[in-house]
Amino acid sequence: MVKDWSKLFVLLLAATLLTACERGTRDLEQWVAETLRTPGGEIDPIPPVATPEPVAYQAFDLRDPFQRRVARADEPVEEEAVTGSIRPDPDRRREFLEGFPLDTLRMVGTLDIEGTNFALIRDNDNVIHRVAEGNYMGTNHGRVARVRGDRVELVELVEDPRGGWTERRAQVVMAEN
Repeated sequence: MVKDWSKLFVLLLAATLLTACERGTRDLEQWVAETLRTPGGEIDPIPPVATPEPVAYQAFDLRDPFQRRVARADEPVEEEAVTGSIRPDPDRRREFLEGFPLDTLRMVGTLDIEGTNFALIRDNDNVIHRVAEGNYMGTNHGRVARVRGDRVELVELVEDPRGGWTERRAQVVMAEN
């Protein structure tokens, strides 16, 4: 008998809830109908697109602020300065990491094997290479001058506008994880 009362109670509760839900949609339907009856307002036109005025770059003959000052091509220069002793060795076999620009290489650690410090360098293919002092890396003939705990110091050879070569210091720092 208790089972019959519980069934009856559930049936009455469901009927009460269903009749309450029906009453709640009438005001929503009325609001939608009123909104559809009101006329739409004016839409502002799209503003015209302003075309920027092109500006021609005029500083081609000025010095690059990120390079050391070198003599201009029209200044008199001694022949020995242009053909100085600093130049890359054309007969040296290029190492694998010389195929990557320095900004794509990341130092990920160091290794000490029998007193020799090695830097662990990751290329842009996520392959890790071991380099020590004297190895080369980067596209500017960069020779590893020193391996430190947080960076690799390099000396690069860069050609100047007159055909001579200058040394430039560079480094690959430890990657932040």
